[in-house]
Amino acid sequence: MTGMGINIHASFLPHDDPDASLVFYRDVLGFEVRNDVGYDGMRWITVGPKGQPETSIVLQPPAADPGVTDEERRTIAEMMAKGTLAGIVLATDDLDGTFERAVAGGAEVAQEPIDQPYGVRDCALRDPAGNMVRIQELR
Repeated sequence: MTGMGINIHASFLPHDDPDASLVFYRDVLGFEVRNDVGYDGMRWITVGPKGQPETSIVLQPPAADPGVTDEERRTIAEMMAKGTLAGIVLATDDLDGTFERAVAGGAEVAQEPIDQPYGVRDCALRDPAGNMVRIQELR
């Protein structure tokens, strides 16, 4: 039996300040902007690593789904404020350099680069919406 080809095309992260998120992902992390769409007072921004057009992150309003209740919106806002709603793991071949550029760009540090006991070297940042952004070093 042959396996079917499947790739990660897009991941979604919530944002509560599209301009601040754009600065973080474009200017601090160096992603390219693929799309920037506004509708009904909301904004979706698609970004991705240069040279990898098949992989994107969609920065979206956290409660844009019309089925989300007011109570759920409050819960989402609370979880975003605590940094417990969403996250993503990125990878680089220069963790220390990436970390230094991110800090110089104003990124909030959750954890400096460290060798983890489970075999990876990584760091952790928070984006402007509080999402956890872990960056692992490729080995």
